[in-house]
Amino acid sequence: MSSKKKYFWFAAGGLVIGGALTLTANHFYEKSSESESCMSCHIHPNSDNSWKQSVHYNNESGTVTDCASCHLPPKGTWKHFYAKSTTGLKDLWSYLTKDSSELDFESKSDMEYASKIVYNESCEKCHHNIFPKGLTDEGISAHLYYDENKEKLDLQCINCHLDAGHYDPNYKHEKMTGAPIDTSGVTYDSATVVKEFKNFTETVPTTHMSINMVAIPGGTFEMGSNEDDAYSQPDEYPKHKVTVSPFFMAEVEITWNQYWAFYLQTMSEGRTPPEKIYANNNRPDVDVISGPTPPFGAPDQGWGMGNRPAITMTHYAAQTFCQWLSLKTGKKYRLPTEAEWEYAARGGTETPYFFEGKPGSYTNEGFWAEFFGADTTTINGFVIYANNSKARTQEPEKVMANPFGLKNMLGNVMEYCQDFYAEDAYSKVQDGAVDPKGPESGEHYVVRGGNYQDDAKDLRCAARRRSDYETWLKTDPQKPKSIWWLSDIKGVGFRVVCEVPQGVQAK
Repeated sequence: MSSKKKYFWFAAGGLVIGGALTLTANHFYEKSSESESCMSCHIHPNSDNSWKQSVHYNNESGTVTDCASCHLPPKGTWKHFYAKSTTGLKDLWSYLTKDSSELDFESKSDMEYASKIVYNESCEKCHHNIFPKGLTDEGISAHLYYDENKEKLDLQCINCHLDAGHYDPNYKHEKMTGAPIDTSGVTYDSATVVKEFKNFTETVPTTHMSINMVAIPGGTFEMGSNEDDAYSQPDEYPKHKVTVSPFFMAEVEITWNQYWAFYLQTMSEGRTPPEKIYANNNRPDVDVISGPTPPFGAPDQGWGMGNRPAITMTHYAAQTFCQWLSLKTGKKYRLPTEAEWEYAARGGTETPYFFEGKPGSYTNEGFWAEFFGADTTTINGFVIYANNSKARTQEPEKVMANPFGLKNMLGNVMEYCQDFYAEDAYSKVQDGAVDPKGPESGEHYVVRGGNYQDDAKDLRCAARRRSDYETWLKTDPQKPKSIWWLSDIKGVGFRVVCEVPQGVQAK
């Protein structure tokens, strides 16, 4: 056989083998993208059931959208190949090394997790027209807002359509009507009379609402952190001595039951101009408060209400609640100053937490924790945070109180303080100051305590944070944006303090 023929047959054989391998690889590649293949690893029953109840499976047209259509970028792109390879390897490793029965499906169904595994390009590949016939006026406004801001604000389709792929009966993206509160209980006739400085239960007239208030004795403490303290941040410097006068503080953050009582008596159904609301609510001669407009969706995120902390409201909403509570009870209720908050959180201790242990022992960061896990036995008893929250807030009875008798001062939800935030605020406070207050003005407010998503290192008593409305309100399509509700922060709430009534001898 001539060399040309040998070369021909060699090349032809190579093409056949290459073609067969390509077809085999392509067949495997396609098969591995089918839902049946996905479900062979993702075997949690809720994953399959919720998908089959969603509009992407159970719809009038009978069209079924498979897993890869949403959870991978569109085919034919490098991004698709990369995502498929990395996701597949990770999922296979999890399948081989983890017990599927121990997986918490609910913690995997929140926005923070879903945003990492759903792609806008994949949604838009099918939904070419985001202004279809029959779309409501509110839908048009929302889609227009998305179209104009998706790149600037990093908006995703699932910000508003979280249940499109996996049905969630608690998920709603519509304006709420009424208030989900049981009003069949006792209606209080009068507020509690405080005659001495001790714990009391406030009863709010014409409502079913009561608040357990804890007497916090005055005292002096070291506020902030030293530069060499583990995990300390520059806005915690310098450490300085502060004296705080006695006050009362709510045992827990304001709950949904308490917040809805306020909402029912003050809610604004219309789109009252913010400037009018601000003006009226801050007039000393006005004894009627204008409260929140109805929120979009379920403000509790479907986690449950009752005694869970009320979340997703603005600092202004929290302040207005305090104004309303003051008018109803005849006492002076307000948000705590930052100094009051840290003093109350410490409960007389001088350590990073009000319980034993150091951040380095509890943090998930670092080589040891990455491979062997942190020792969370002690912290789990006092704090709701990333390691034990199941990606949602929890009720107060899940934790023990601090030495002052306050629960959830650390973790669960961040808490608004009265003070404006400034990174260098502590450098302007005189050492030994009595009842210091923050800057006279500012763009952001102080929030303290961390939340259910945070690592232990971010939950230290001295840790500071600021409000961030640009991020916390990025998916709100209303013009103007709500002054009451935050669309994109689920880990912020507030608790109230009550100033000691005149004539009461405080310790």
